[in-house]
Amino acid sequence: MTRAKLGPILLHTFLLLIALAILLPMLYTFLTSIKYFRDIVTGAFPFEPTLANYQELFTGSRSNFSRLTVNSLVIGALTAVLALFVASLGAYSLSRLRWGRFWSGLLLTWLLFVHMLPPIIFIGPFYLLARRANIYDTVFAVVMAHIVLNLPLAVWMLQSFFADIPRELEEAAEMDGSDRIGTFLRIILPLARPGIAATALLVFIFSWKDFLFALSLTSTPRGMTIPVGIAGFVQEYNVRYGEMSAASFFAALPALVLVIIAQRHIIKGMTLGALKG
Repeated sequence: MTRAKLGPILLHTFLLLIALAILLPMLYTFLTSIKYFRDIVTGAFPFEPTLANYQELFTGSRSNFSRLTVNSLVIGALTAVLALFVASLGAYSLSRLRWGRFWSGLLLTWLLFVHMLPPIIFIGPFYLLARRANIYDTVFAVVMAHIVLNLPLAVWMLQSFFADIPRELEEAAEMDGSDRIGTFLRIILPLARPGIAATALLVFIFSWKDFLFALSLTSTPRGMTIPVGIAGFVQEYNVRYGEMSAASFFAALPALVLVIIAQRHIIKGMTLGALKG
């Protein structure tokens, strides 16, 4: 076998192994979610499949998972919308307005510094702010924290996307009588749609999977999210493995569906900054 043929085979084998390493835990979680408790603890295989865990998860008298799902969706959507609104204005300002190189670099460096800080150091301030603003144990407290944590990433991504849009398009729009806001809304945002889609998806996923802030800023199902609910299946004298696996598998589905739907925009958004000319 020639080296030219051996290289692609080794590469595809390596990628296949990575895919299996990612998919096998998901498969194991799914199989566990459709087992009876006796089959889970004994490791029986083959086994009699059941949807009892999913039924108990969504309709059981001791389950509040439906409420947690709604909370997670609301928090993720609000975080994505509000973070993109603020980040798009900030990124456009940094890429188009007459900032000095020192000040724009300082601001971007500060955003990068905030993004690199361990999230746990924000727990105390956010907790006190939520208590002071009387929004503790609500979705708004979690949204507040998620916006602050995801805003640096959103600004950095959108700033690179906006910077790659030719200025000549804005100059042509200004010559046709468009003002700055009209140019931003009708020219910049449509052209940056792939980058906006990629940024929105990342912000939503980071918000959807957060556990630390949802746990620290909530105490009842009124504001809790799915990750906090999954942790609640580990109880003092019992671990509800079947419902935990069902909840974990269900929690992975929205992000998977969004990635599949927006895959074209994600790829274009991730590669937009790498293309010049």
